[in-house]
Amino acid sequence: MKIAMWSGPRNLSTAMMYAFGNRPDCAVVDEPFYAAYLAKTGLDHPMRREILTAQPQDPELVAQALAGPNPDGKDHYYQKHMTQHMIEGVPRDWMQSAVNVFLIRHPARVVASYAAKRENPTLDDIGFRQQAELFHEVRATGGNAVVIDSHDIRDNPGDMLEKLCNSIGLPFSEQMLTWPAGGHKDDGIWASHWYGAVWNSTGFAGAEAPLPALEGAMADLASEAMPFYRDLRAHTLK
Repeated sequence: MKIAMWSGPRNLSTAMMYAFGNRPDCAVVDEPFYAAYLAKTGLDHPMRREILTAQPQDPELVAQALAGPNPDGKDHYYQKHMTQHMIEGVPRDWMQSAVNVFLIRHPARVVASYAAKRENPTLDDIGFRQQAELFHEVRATGGNAVVIDSHDIRDNPGDMLEKLCNSIGLPFSEQMLTWPAGGHKDDGIWASHWYGAVWNSTGFAGAEAPLPALEGAMADLASEAMPFYRDLRAHTLK
């Protein structure tokens, strides 16, 4: 089984990769289109040069690898994807070979967390619009499009991960609830900039605090993203 997990940044996506990566039957890949995205857009992200060197910049080559044999002969292949990477020129036909899961998080939490790492984010940076677009595209072609909210996972990791596994036909494993501290061998080269907190973790953090208070441009950005979040939230696993 191939599992394409679609989220925006700062959305529990790395912890979810660690959860699946702790299964002995599952290979993982971390944001395989990141270098292609930077090469096509010219965006100046943290560690841009290192990312462009570490990954293929041709999205066609990336897509072929994603649809090809699972790494290391594993039964399952968990693919952590950022929705904002799926710009024009990045192929999507390979998605038909995967079960597509959409990991959402309230925009206020995403904006507050992302802005602490990179200044002046835009709607395109945080991926909500692209996430809704991909979700409806998968549904329109008859694919299995599962939605899960990071808030619900934080509230009850065991229950929600079991529901997720059941929804995609994958046996649940208790090994998904913990992982070794210090990161994963398949972390992207950018992990040292973004993954500090999850590197220090050995499992999912507890329930989230109240929503952060945002002001000015950051409040406007969260409001701009809310319709896309509400759209997907209506389809979440319960």
